[in-house]
Amino acid sequence: MRVLRVLLIAVLVCGSFFWVTSKADWSLRSVTAPFLRRAAGWSEPTKVKGAGLDADELNNIGIYKRGRLSTVYITSTTVERDIFLREYTSRDLGSGVVINPEGFILTNFHVISGGRQIQVTLEDQRQYNAKAVDVDRSDDLALIKIDPRKPLPFLPLGDSDKLQVGQKVLAIGNPFGLEGTLTTGVVSSIGRSIKSEQGARLEGMIQTDAAINGGNSGGPLLDSSGNVIGINTAILGQSNMGIGFALPINRAKALLEDYKSGRVTERPSLGITSAYIAGDLAAALSLPPSGGLLIEAVEPNSSADAAGLRGAQEAIIVGNSRIGIGGDFITAADGQKVEREDSLVRIMARKRVGDTLDLTIFRNGRSYHVSVKLLRAPF
Repeated sequence: MRVLRVLLIAVLVCGSFFWVTSKADWSLRSVTAPFLRRAAGWSEPTKVKGAGLDADELNNIGIYKRGRLSTVYITSTTVERDIFLREYTSRDLGSGVVINPEGFILTNFHVISGGRQIQVTLEDQRQYNAKAVDVDRSDDLALIKIDPRKPLPFLPLGDSDKLQVGQKVLAIGNPFGLEGTLTTGVVSSIGRSIKSEQGARLEGMIQTDAAINGGNSGGPLLDSSGNVIGINTAILGQSNMGIGFALPINRAKALLEDYKSGRVTERPSLGITSAYIAGDLAAALSLPPSGGLLIEAVEPNSSADAAGLRGAQEAIIVGNSRIGIGGDFITAADGQKVEREDSLVRIMARKRVGDTLDLTIFRNGRSYHVSVKLLRAPF
């Protein structure tokens, strides 16, 4: 019995000892663990509340929330025939922008051209059949109308004449059918000339690096205040390469003025190909260095041809560009100096067929005034 008591006491003493030492060991570990982690390069991650949005991001979000409500999805259905004369339907997809609460919408002409049925889908997924009420093929522009059940949210029209290269722009549309997509960028250039899908020459276009792809056509290009300053129209190549083009909104205003007054939209054409020249290059060519448009070619039977304007007599290479020289140099139009690439295009946007354009040209070392009667643009 005595031996058993001794063994029991020994077990109790040993157990107490291991319990105390193990507890002390865990306490020591809990105290030393942070130091060991720091020694191994560990530090607690910084945790913050909120999204951490800066002023520019908040501006983008605010414009998108307003702009998306007024950007619509357009489906144009056409009926075509295959080589066996069997009918089949095809659909063109695009975008548009609501410009007043009554349901008037601006888009590109190529989005709705040839369509037997035009369907508009609003941001809340309501769908309406639309009809084209006016078009301007030379600007690839169309005004369509739906009859909404209630007034629609719409976007204000800005002033594209005041655009500056480098200013921020935002594009909203439905690229590849992905509704309500926002892209951002800057005005990359102004006064660009490109060809439309119908082959017409579009002049004075806004170039932007905001991503524009198939389905964006007809959607709004917005400034940092949320005003529409352009209608997204075309891209360079088959997919986005950072080079997209939008029709300046002031050109669309001319169409709206015609519709409001009941006039048929007839866009005149001057009928020239030109290059903007200024500064040292102009001086080297014996032209006024203040700048102007050097006429490189005059289209036969055009307004410019009828007025006797002259194109280039020869060509030179400047850097990587070929420039036709010897033609008339336009320094002013309707009394306004030609100070940038799109100066003449902006003035022409306010003209109608039959109007007169007063040009100041520099020819053979002298300035002349030429009055040009404007003729209809060829399609």
